[in-house]
Amino acid sequence: MKSPSEAAAIPLTGAIANGTFCPQSRRRFVLIAAILASALGFIDGSILAIATPAIRVDLGASLAEAQWISNAYALTLSALILAGGAAGDRFGLRLAFVVGIALFIAASLACAVAPNAGVLIAFRALQGIGAAIMVPGSLAIIAKAYPKKERGRAIGIWAAASALTTALGPVLGGLVLSTFGDWIWRAIFAINLPLGLLSIYLLLTKVPADAPTEKRSLDLGGAALATLAFGSLAYGLTSMSAEGGGHMSGPSIAAGVVLLVVFIAFELRQREPMIDLNLFRIGAFAGANVATFFLYFALSANLFYLPMLLIAGWGLSTAEVGFIFLPLSASIALLSGPVGQWSDRIGPRFPIAGGSVVVAFAFAGLALLAHAGIHNFWTGVFPLMALMGLGMALVVSPLSTAIMTAVEDKDTGAASGINNAVSRIGGLIAVAAMGSLAAWVYSTMLDTSVRPGIPGFGEPASAGLAPELDATRLAASDAAFAAVAWVTALLCLLAAVIAWMTVSGRAIPWLRGTDEQPD
Repeated sequence: MKSPSEAAAIPLTGAIANGTFCPQSRRRFVLIAAILASALGFIDGSILAIATPAIRVDLGASLAEAQWISNAYALTLSALILAGGAAGDRFGLRLAFVVGIALFIAASLACAVAPNAGVLIAFRALQGIGAAIMVPGSLAIIAKAYPKKERGRAIGIWAAASALTTALGPVLGGLVLSTFGDWIWRAIFAINLPLGLLSIYLLLTKVPADAPTEKRSLDLGGAALATLAFGSLAYGLTSMSAEGGGHMSGPSIAAGVVLLVVFIAFELRQREPMIDLNLFRIGAFAGANVATFFLYFALSANLFYLPMLLIAGWGLSTAEVGFIFLPLSASIALLSGPVGQWSDRIGPRFPIAGGSVVVAFAFAGLALLAHAGIHNFWTGVFPLMALMGLGMALVVSPLSTAIMTAVEDKDTGAASGINNAVSRIGGLIAVAAMGSLAAWVYSTMLDTSVRPGIPGFGEPASAGLAPELDATRLAASDAAFAAVAWVTALLCLLAAVIAWMTVSGRAIPWLRGTDEQPD
């Protein structure tokens, strides 16, 4: 009779022979744990946008504080995600993954009971640190647990489940917020506890520990400099929208630029840098990342400020507004596969450039809708969000292809990590910069200096506000969002131009009558 340890060693030996650390009978637990952990980040990220007006009412948060409730998380996640990925290589994926999930759910519980906006911002930053370890670990542990011949199917299941949680999260969250009132936003963070604990349980009891693959440096110095640099830039941009805080914007932005230069110099001197900056010497790689920055800047700005306009400005329910995320998630889930195959045939240039133009038209449509004061959700906003979802579905898969094919095979992991960080940095800067633009347009139109007591942009109107002032407030809210939407539409067009000039691809026969080989 074999002992439990000897019995466990038999399937593990087979797993190692197949190039994985996990026996076949336990791989499903890896997949379930990864899906649950990914759901934590996706649910939080998508629901928070529609919950922001409720959080502002419940905590009395200003626009600048609302920006930092989002950006504190985005800052630590974007600055530390590459170091978080390296932690899995150095200490073992299962261990790092469990630590990331535990930190994330502990910070989530603290967010759920935060008494004010300042405390919530602090714990959102801590939540981002947990996510920086957890997010890269979810996909990496699947890749390490499954042999190559089964890996594609497992990743496909993970991606489909992630798309489903991203799509349904805001819809269900909006229904809950509409039913129970503003205070229920705390449950968005509290729901992370059972999901996270179940994931940790599966990882510790059903999944064997994997051995570290390499003793990689975590480059904590680079991570700290990146956090300070992007934090200073975000603070400077955000402070423009804060009443009385504008005097800090110039010094903070200048400090951020200086720290960014120091960060680049530091990384160039490292033997194992967090970011291999030499990859940016490759034109296609650099171009694809610039396009990524502009596209995700535009996407993040609209998805953050549009719910504010619809809920606090137009007075729509969170149950309705939750549906604006559905077309994006559904389009990416349904079309990424076919678009990826199309991109393989013709190259990624045309899908990225064409998709960027489609997204630009969608955001321009939102700008025109707001500028004209047409407050139609189902016949106006929702179809434009569906158009935006179609455009992003054309972009997402080919953009990954462009990144991966621009570099050598040995650099694909680093390239993917850099592109992930770039997209998140784009979102961070967008929320900071576009909030200041919206606040400036709003206050200029409303002239809040001579009309004290009028709520700020994205803040629901008080019950006693005079009808004529409320109408003026609504017009100012429309104009503020329209300014954001116009800027982001132009950035999407710029992304299309950059992608067309730098990313490889064949000519489209029906456009040019040729069938050229890839550039």
